[in-house]
Amino acid sequence: MIKGVLLDLSGTVYEDDKLIPGALEAIEPLHASGFPVRYLTNSSRIPRNKILSRLQGMGFTVHAEQIFTAPAAIQDYLREHSLTPWLLIHPDIEEEFTEFHGQSPDAVVVCDAEHAFSYENLNRAFRLLIDGASLLAVGDNRYFKQAEGLSLDAGPFVRALEYAVDCEAIVLGKPSQAFFHAAVAQLGCKPSEVLMIGDDVYSDINGALKAGLKATLVRTGKYRPGDEGKIVEPGASVCDDLLEALRDFQA
Repeated sequence: MIKGVLLDLSGTVYEDDKLIPGALEAIEPLHASGFPVRYLTNSSRIPRNKILSRLQGMGFTVHAEQIFTAPAAIQDYLREHSLTPWLLIHPDIEEEFTEFHGQSPDAVVVCDAEHAFSYENLNRAFRLLIDGASLLAVGDNRYFKQAEGLSLDAGPFVRALEYAVDCEAIVLGKPSQAFFHAAVAQLGCKPSEVLMIGDDVYSDINGALKAGLKATLVRTGKYRPGDEGKIVEPGASVCDDLLEALRDFQA
């Protein structure tokens, strides 16, 4: 029996500033009834407070503690391990990392840096990593959906650095099991009692299944025909959108 729901944001609830049709009607009854819901996102171009404002502006009854972001997970890791990062991140989330500074970086943080993914910056990251710095990644997402079409996410750049240095990134957002389990714990549920809904077959669906959750792939956002065949484990379903995916929870 499903006792809690985790929701991806970009491509599942909204695209850029545009609400995906049916998302509000699907989710708000859950909030109104007190059904446990949390939002999980690897999005790293806008800070969490603006994600909260965006959702509230779209009509959602949501609070800051209900939003789990991969950049916040990276910050927790930096604190826990007393690391000094060199940041390859989007300028809009630099405010979330102001507490971390130092002259000798021992970690490279890679988020969706957009135009900051220059040769100069990637080469700086490479040199730090080849000298022994840890590679911390927001996620390994390959691409995401924007209004103008599909766009490269952080994953391809993380893979390039891994290949160049012959190292493996520590992924702290989806599909990290620790990331899923932290949200599940806040719901007060067991992993098997939680449903993850998203548009990314790799990070959302396969990541959730490997973490012991149930999962539903929605045919919105970055979904491409044939993604159903890439689901690696049982326990997943496929729906057209959130309205269909959450129909059984509307009572």
